[in-house]
Amino acid sequence: MARMSSDFFVQRLKDWGVSRIYGYSGDGINGVLGALQRAEKEGSGIEFIQVRHEEMAAFMATAHAKFTGELGVCQSTGGPGATHLITGLYDAKLDHVPVLAIAGQAESTVRGASYQQELNLDRLFADVAAYVQEASAPAQVRHVTDRAIRIAVAGNAVSTIVLPKDIQDTKYEEPGQAHVFTRSGTGYAHPIVVPQPADLARAAEVLNAGAKVAILIGAGARGASAVVTEVADLLGAGVAKALLGKDVLPDRADRGDAPLALPAPGCRRGDRRRRLATSAGQPCHRYREARVSKKWSTAPRFI
Repeated sequence: MARMSSDFFVQRLKDWGVSRIYGYSGDGINGVLGALQRAEKEGSGIEFIQVRHEEMAAFMATAHAKFTGELGVCQSTGGPGATHLITGLYDAKLDHVPVLAIAGQAESTVRGASYQQELNLDRLFADVAAYVQEASAPAQVRHVTDRAIRIAVAGNAVSTIVLPKDIQDTKYEEPGQAHVFTRSGTGYAHPIVVPQPADLARAAEVLNAGAKVAILIGAGARGASAVVTEVADLLGAGVAKALLGKDVLPDRADRGDAPLALPAPGCRRGDRRRRLATSAGQPCHRYREARVSKKWSTAPRFI
């Protein structure tokens, strides 16, 4: 049996290290689902998590990227299935995590005919995705897949690949080594970005000049817990954690490796965050109950 473009596509995802896909079935993407099943039988498959709604697939892929550091992958059919991915993909975009969205599409032979469930998906995903491309030929699948994943991983962004149904079921063709063909490969290595010495010196001046220094860390501090702890010790600073930085330092403040780790911002009066911040000489917001009309709910506010 000839290898279909969908079989090559699944193997290419595997070559990039994709181990799990969150998605939902549908006529427009069943070629890829069939390829996943064939790969599973051969012992080289990718785990497929069947969701109850495409929006869940996008959010699950985003969460996968946030908490594993890997590329998150979600999949849907075309038409309404693809539109359901949008909300979850915006979560990935705004939190800067790498996610690949795979969407089916009506056959390329009927594109532009207002065919059943035909939408202009490249326009739909244009704002949320840093890269979006619809494949129009089997030889195009290779570089579209490689570039989509590389851009997502390099830029911590969303990429989208749109695969028409007939392209999925067409015999795969390697791009030629000739004019009008593009060849590409797998793999990406993140560069080491080092600040300018003058900028580091200026940052040190600002920190050393501070009488009461507080540190807020997020996902960008992941992998730098030792450095964060050292800086906090030198400055006597408390460290508060945004949601995506919760795993950078432990919550318990009496551990030797995080003596001044504070709970996430937004805690109320009388909590451990207030006691730690006060004892460490750190600035701490005071709360008071706002007096408002009975038609409004009472809530604490900063003063």
